[in-house]
Amino acid sequence: MLRYLPFLLIIALTIYTFIDCLNTPEEEVKHLPKVVWVLIILLFSIVGPVVWLFAGKKRVPGGAGRPRQGRRQWVAPDDNPEFLKSLREERDQKERDEKEKD
Repeated sequence: MLRYLPFLLIIALTIYTFIDCLNTPEEEVKHLPKVVWVLIILLFSIVGPVVWLFAGKKRVPGGAGRPRQGRRQWVAPDDNPEFLKSLREERDQKERDEKEKD
């Protein structure tokens, strides 16, 4: 089993970097088009994934805990002011419609 470990690690690294490349927005990919990066990752089993990790995409200053610029972080509906405002407007519209019927 131990002799298969390096092969499994290479496969896991390739799968991780392949998925990471596919999920990375086009504007965050550096140096080459995204399609070329995917081909490099898949064709060059060890070198491709390692090069992607170090040179393939723009890194966010401060590490992985910070959201990427240009992306909005998901907000639960009960904490989203825009959603709550739309609910209030909907409720007010229904009340106005009911008053007009009477």
